[in-house]
Amino acid sequence: MSGTKSGGHADDPFQEGGGSLLRQPMAVWATAGASVVAFMGIGLVDPILPSIARGLHASNSQVSLLFTSYFLITAFAMLVTGFVSSRIGGRKTLLAGLALVVVFAALSGMSGSVGELVGFRAGWGLGNALFVSTSLAVIVGAAAGGSAAAILLYESALGLGMACGPLLGAILGDLKWRYPFFGTAVLMAVGFIAITAFLKEQPRPARKTSLLDPLRALGHGGLASAAVAAFFYNYAFFTVLAFTPFVLDMSPYSSGGVFFAWGVLLAVFSVLVAPRLQHRFGSLKVLGGSLLLLAADLLVLGYGDHTTAVVCTVLSGAFIGLNNTVFTELALGVSDAPRPVASAGYNFVRWFAAAAAPFLAPKIEEWTDLHVPFVVAAAAAVAGAGIVAVRRRALTIEAAETAPRHAAQDGVSAFAN
Repeated sequence: MSGTKSGGHADDPFQEGGGSLLRQPMAVWATAGASVVAFMGIGLVDPILPSIARGLHASNSQVSLLFTSYFLITAFAMLVTGFVSSRIGGRKTLLAGLALVVVFAALSGMSGSVGELVGFRAGWGLGNALFVSTSLAVIVGAAAGGSAAAILLYESALGLGMACGPLLGAILGDLKWRYPFFGTAVLMAVGFIAITAFLKEQPRPARKTSLLDPLRALGHGGLASAAVAAFFYNYAFFTVLAFTPFVLDMSPYSSGGVFFAWGVLLAVFSVLVAPRLQHRFGSLKVLGGSLLLLAADLLVLGYGDHTTAVVCTVLSGAFIGLNNTVFTELALGVSDAPRPVASAGYNFVRWFAAAAAPFLAPKIEEWTDLHVPFVVAAAAAVAGAGIVAVRRRALTIEAAETAPRHAAQDGVSAFAN
């Protein structure tokens, strides 16, 4: 793949098949809008982590469990979502996920202790996993303009949600740390109503997915290599997302602004820059280089002054956006397993790092000092790059370059990869 050119985004998504990106049925806009809110929920708590710690008299490592419980449940849910959606259909799976998010987001806002909040975030993670893992398939099934337009619309929703989540958290959290949770519950309730009103049930897959299919898919060397490399990358990613707010120690507004800029860079580099770099240099070179640049950025972030830490936090969004896109393509195209199954197995592995990093980073700080968590995260990014280099032959396959074009046909979530 490093020597080939990516064709995944070669088609014009704005005019494919005579359609237009903006001329979509209401069902598509309802699902895309709910997707924005779903992605907002990931970074929503970023600006208010210090406020939650003060409000619930909790330590940094205790509050970081909000991410750990969320992504630990998400990891295991990856084995379940395909099983569920292949049996009850995409529409019912979306509505079940939205209903769970509404309930558990509201309960999160009413938490009386950090233990309760961590538990409710776990329920929230299950709901979000059901929704996010199904939403792209639904968008593609209902969209006009072909799969490329639908994927671009979905990726735009992802970027907008990742950028606006911290901003919403800052605006509402500046009033009271509980308000962002209630705000999310309200927005997701609106999404539930919109999808109920505008989205019709779509055909179910011809073959039902079993719970063990994703684990069997990991027997493929290329997919296993991509999953392990992504595991190390995700540790670095979520050290930035979950630990940096404590290091910056800024007001909710200021922290929200930093992570809004971070999310904008993530979206731009994921949707616009990554395909162009892949076309010019090949996917594996882009991935290896981006992982090493992320490692260097983390080291400077950890040892720089406050202004440097802010700049490096924002800049990390660019490298994370590149990595997200390339890892998506690898997971979808490197093996011969059905793409939803390959995606589930890959995510089952990599989300464990997203669960581990938010807890371990503050613990490592308690055991050592402020710099070491970023050294560990940088080492994880380098380990990911090393796996990509050593396993280059297993990861090189032409199908991985064209995966984005076909991913929608198999109903795989771009975010889930």
